[in-house]
Amino acid sequence: MKKTTVKELLLLRHGKSDWRVNVADYYRPLKKRGHRNAKQMGKWLVKQELIPDLLISSPALRALDTARNICKAMQLPLDSIQIDKRIYGADSSALHQILSETPYPIQKIMLIGHNPALEEFLISLVPDIQIPPDGKLMPTATLAYLQLNQKFDLKWGSLNKNNLICYKLQRPKDLSQ
Repeated sequence: MKKTTVKELLLLRHGKSDWRVNVADYYRPLKKRGHRNAKQMGKWLVKQELIPDLLISSPALRALDTARNICKAMQLPLDSIQIDKRIYGADSSALHQILSETPYPIQKIMLIGHNPALEEFLISLVPDIQIPPDGKLMPTATLAYLQLNQKFDLKWGSLNKNNLICYKLQRPKDLSQ
């Protein structure tokens, strides 16, 4: 695993879920497209050398299956996934709290969760981020890649709009097939 000299944050919304299945929201599975997009995103992450040191996922089935597909595509063991029940139903401040508990030496973290929390968290970190023409900042299986400004050497709990730069917002539909 390639280590970077700066901290990087990957925010990934879960893949497309299947609303046709009659189960509680927490147990809603991914559609075939959700599985496919998660695998695509995992392969893209490998090509970009963005393999996280730590993956933290919501325990909801669609998020956890997204995390599993990502791990398989990156050839990471499934036990690389740390489940944090606070991500399901979280708000932006809860996501910030989860990150603040991350040990300092971790350089690259991926949070796998849900909207609206992921979008709100992203906007709190990058308030001038451009909203795409379709109005959807983070549709399913979209990844936001953020990097700490290199002049800072901060703990994860110190993330804020003054020390982060958004380098990439990657949608699965924009990946080459």
